[in-house]
Amino acid sequence: MSMLNSDNLTFEYIRRDEEGNVESITKALDGVSLEIKKGDFVAILGHNGSGKSTFAKHINAILMPTEGTLYVDGMDTREEEHLWDIRQRAGMVFQNPDNQIIATVVEEDVGFGPENLGVPTEEIWKRVEESLKAVGMYEYRTHSPNKLSGGQKQRVAIAGIMAMKPQCIVLDEPTAMLDPNGRREVIRTVRELNRREKVTVLLITHYMEEVIHADKVIVMDDGKIVMQGTPREIFSQVEKLKSYRMDVPQVTELSYELKRAGMPLPDGILSVEEFVEACGRLRQSGGFGE
Repeated sequence: MSMLNSDNLTFEYIRRDEEGNVESITKALDGVSLEIKKGDFVAILGHNGSGKSTFAKHINAILMPTEGTLYVDGMDTREEEHLWDIRQRAGMVFQNPDNQIIATVVEEDVGFGPENLGVPTEEIWKRVEESLKAVGMYEYRTHSPNKLSGGQKQRVAIAGIMAMKPQCIVLDEPTAMLDPNGRREVIRTVRELNRREKVTVLLITHYMEEVIHADKVIVMDDGKIVMQGTPREIFSQVEKLKSYRMDVPQVTELSYELKRAGMPLPDGILSVEEFVEACGRLRQSGGFGE
């Protein structure tokens, strides 16, 4: 069953002068049609201005389509009577965790969301405990968020969303402000939630290494979907990705350049382990010319 389904989704940013006259119209989304199934881990890639964050804001009905439709768990985001239900089903995590953390104690912050949903107190504390354990932050439950690292704060922000029991989590460049260790912490947490809790994950990022374990990768450019497929299918097309001003994982780039130089490596190598295995097979078969 579909968690998200968009049909010809179009959105225009309209700029007006002081008198209210239209000065300019920018089409941020241009006929986006896609389907994301429940339980999927989907990554959306694209350079700045490609439309990926604008698409994310439609999922939570922060923005409304200029044309077309977006359904969240079968509900049309344009229909006001569904707004509350949609926002319960799709939680959002943004770049800066400080913008989402409002309490002075970790466990109180995680409990803030379900409290506002009217969840009974006993159930709130049960959810807080489960959510903090799920993201590996239970031992910090009585700490002040100010004393946490960037990666830890982002995991608390994810726990706060999890405590509201959404069916889908949308992460809009959640690791953009983190160091490499913090990025690994957050992505590992998100993958575990997807695998163990069957939560649908939509990850928007510009770090290529973060998407190699996704079920599906979508590439956007100029408000349109220009590529979609598995990580291996997408990263096998290095030149096409570069034409959209995108990078590829470093090991993918290395194996691609070695293949261009004459080494018979497979397309779409995604990890160091795969690269080492491919080179080992070449060595055994004499592919290195030994």
